[in-house]
Amino acid sequence: MDDSFNGRCIYCGVICPDMEALQDHMKKCPYKIPREKREENEWPYGKPLTESTKKFLERTRTWDSKSADNEPVDRNFRQAFSELNRLKDKLAISESVVEKAAYIYRKALDKGLQRERALMAACVYVVCRDTDTPHSLKEVEIAADIKRKDIAKCYRLLVRELDLEMPVTDPVQCVARIASKIGITEKTKRFAVEVLKIVQENEAFIGKDPMGLAAAALYLSCVKNGEDKTQRDIAEAANVTEVQIQNRYKDLKESIDV
Repeated sequence: MDDSFNGRCIYCGVICPDMEALQDHMKKCPYKIPREKREENEWPYGKPLTESTKKFLERTRTWDSKSADNEPVDRNFRQAFSELNRLKDKLAISESVVEKAAYIYRKALDKGLQRERALMAACVYVVCRDTDTPHSLKEVEIAADIKRKDIAKCYRLLVRELDLEMPVTDPVQCVARIASKIGITEKTKRFAVEVLKIVQENEAFIGKDPMGLAAAALYLSCVKNGEDKTQRDIAEAANVTEVQIQNRYKDLKESIDV
């Protein structure tokens, strides 16, 4: 027996020579009371807890909980990933998008970017842009319930600080999505796509919001083909403003011969 080892069974008090023997004995100890048969305020061997012991254990649980909640990094990650799960449900994004957003968020914190709710929303928007997941900044704004300018600010920070190369969204891809929401005909959709392809190389349209440009092309096509769709109908489907459609509509009319 190892004299330095003082392994005593908490159920019956038997001293065992080593840890392995103690664990084996405690599994089979005849005095052990199953958990489901024990009272809440009893030791494992059935003896009631004293008032002082109960208070000590309660304080221990409280401080353990507080220390876990007050670890800044752990607390931030819990809040951030809770927000990410909420966005996942609202935007119906895939697990791969969620994983990439979480990865970018960790990298952002490693770079020293400020911890805020808008940062996680920006990470989701970055991945949506990178993977061609059809979600606009406006949709992320609504889902996250955060001001668009705050998400856009964090988005620019992410692109700059993490040296991200973001693909430019093709407005042609936005046409079908807008059209499907309000039931625009195939003929009108095809004409809108042709309009966008004509102006694609025009410098005046470089850097313009692709969703707004697609919405304006669809409105122009509706007017051309006599389809009864208002600017408001298209604006709501595209999550852009009517003013935005009006401005891009004028630009398109001036650029092509309709």
